[in-house]
Amino acid sequence: MNYLVAVLPDRIQAEAAYLALEKDAIKSTILGRGYKSADEFGLIDPTDKAKNQVRLMAIWLVPFGFFAGFTFSVITGLDTFAWAGEIGNHVIGGILGAASGAMGSVFVGGGIGLVVGGGDALPYRNRLDAGKYLIVVEGSETLTRQATRILRQFEPENIQGYADTTTVY
Repeated sequence: MNYLVAVLPDRIQAEAAYLALEKDAIKSTILGRGYKSADEFGLIDPTDKAKNQVRLMAIWLVPFGFFAGFTFSVITGLDTFAWAGEIGNHVIGGILGAASGAMGSVFVGGGIGLVVGGGDALPYRNRLDAGKYLIVVEGSETLTRQATRILRQFEPENIQGYADTTTVY
């Protein structure tokens, strides 16, 4: 399955493009105010996905980090914090290990994407928030090429094609 996404500046152009596609029997979807929202269509917010992934990673990395830090402290017998005593040093080692696990969950789980951003869904969401409209065409490569020719007449701000690589043949 291939996807074609065109960004149009206003509702009138979006509707005109939709009708032009419909005239050639090409099914499309309009996203924007008064039409489908990004969530209804399935444009996943990358920050939500990254937060969930970080949370899932932290579930097992933080306890593992605590156990690893505690064990390291016991094995090495380091007396880093004399005021804490022997058990206190091991507990502090465990807490530092848990903190390292939390940092690992942020880095490995996609927390960097929270800061840097990633994927094409976010720019499309930002354009929808700015009052723009998206026309999305789903279909074969031939269909999306035909839709591209039609949509170019409307001089979209951006037009981008995608191939769904998750489909198993």
